[in-house]
Amino acid sequence: AQESRGLGDVYKRQLCSSYRTRLNIWGWWILRWRRWWLVANINMPTLIHERVRQCQAGEYPKAICRLSSGWVVLGDVQFLRGYSLLLPDPVVPHLNEMDAEARKNFLYEMSVVGDVILEITGAVRINYEMLGNIEPALHAHIFPRLDDEPDEFRLKPVWFYDWNNAPEFDASRDKEIMQAIAEGLDRRGLVI
Repeated sequence: AQESRGLGDVYKRQLCSSYRTRLNIWGWWILRWRRWWLVANINMPTLIHERVRQCQAGEYPKAICRLSSGWVVLGDVQFLRGYSLLLPDPVVPHLNEMDAEARKNFLYEMSVVGDVILEITGAVRINYEMLGNIEPALHAHIFPRLDDEPDEFRLKPVWFYDWNNAPEFDASRDKEIMQAIAEGLDRRGLVI
């Protein structure tokens, strides 16, 4: 009985070893494919890549100013006056791709942009969001939340607003708030 159990154990070990080997080979191929896919798609430009390129070239009308971590730009729609974004330069896929210093700097500068928007708009608070699901490149949304928002939206995430019918960016109307944000950041020594 002991011998047969021993042979069974040997058989199980060989079977498990063979199975593990197959899993390791499949795992290796899956990891290779995933690495290839990530590299291929990181190099695929997103809207964020395009906007950063436009900011660098001085061609983006919503660009407010350059900070050491990236570009502050006004949002495409302004249902909440002062809604802005911080776009990293260079663009990275997500926050966890940054080294510790770059990450600290990006988050700090994002919060100071929020301080300035809070001061300018008289907002109750600032909501910060970094999603990256649709545009797989890091970008931080900075939303002022106001007391006079409609009741059906005031306590909900901003994504409940009707973005299709929101007031779009208007260079003549938004010039003043863009200049105020830039001046506020410059007074804090962040504009480069």
